[in-house]
Amino acid sequence: MGRRQSESEQLKPGFVLVSPVIEDAESFASKLAAVCRAGNVAAVILRLSGADDADLLARTRALAPAAQAAGAAFLLEGLPQLVVPAAVDGVHLGDPEVIQSVKSELKDNHIIGAGGLANRHNAMTAGEDGADYVLFGEPNAAGQRPLLPALVERVIWWAELFKVPAIAYAGNLDEIETLVRAGADFIALGEEVIWSSPAGPAAALAAAAARLDASEPVK
Repeated sequence: MGRRQSESEQLKPGFVLVSPVIEDAESFASKLAAVCRAGNVAAVILRLSGADDADLLARTRALAPAAQAAGAAFLLEGLPQLVVPAAVDGVHLGDPEVIQSVKSELKDNHIIGAGGLANRHNAMTAGEDGADYVLFGEPNAAGQRPLLPALVERVIWWAELFKVPAIAYAGNLDEIETLVRAGADFIALGEEVIWSSPAGPAAALAAAAARLDASEPVK
C-alpha cells in the first residue's frame, strides 16, 4: 500500500477488507483466512470490541496470521499501542488529528491510514501529516455513508491532486466500477458486501473481483 504509481502505469486496484466488530476471534479466523486466500486482498482492517489490552492483543495475534499468510497487510482500527506487540503491519485511525503523534511513535516501518475524513480539509491535513493512505466513504458510527456522487467527487479530486493512495469504500457491488473509474487506488469492502453475504465471504469476494476485472482502470 505504497505511494501512487506514475500516470504512465496502468492501475488495477486491490481490495481492503474492513472486518465487523469482532468479539470472538476463533469463530472469525476461518472466515478471514478463506476470504484472504480467495482474491486480491491488499489489506485487512481489524475492528475489535472494547476490552483490556491483554484481551485485544490476544485476539489480534489470533487473527493476524490469517491475513499475513496470504500477503495482505494487517491493520488495527485504532489501538496504535498494540501494533508493535501484536506484530501487525499498521493502524487505521478514525481521527486525523492524531496522525502525527502516532507516526512519531511507530516510525516509518508501519502503515498509518486515515479515515473519518469529513471534508477536504481533513483529508489534506491527513496527507500533510504523513498518512500512508486516506479512506473515503466508510460508514460513520450511525452506519451512514455519503451518497455515491459525493464520494465519487471526493475520489476524483484526490486522485487528480495528491500522490497518497485513496481507498474508496464500496457499499455494494455496483459501486466498485464507478469508484475505480473515479481513480480509487484500492476498494474497501465491509459488512454489506463481504461478511453478511448469503454466499459466504469468499464467494462474495470472488463476485467483487469479477466487477473489478470488468472495470476500466485509471491510466
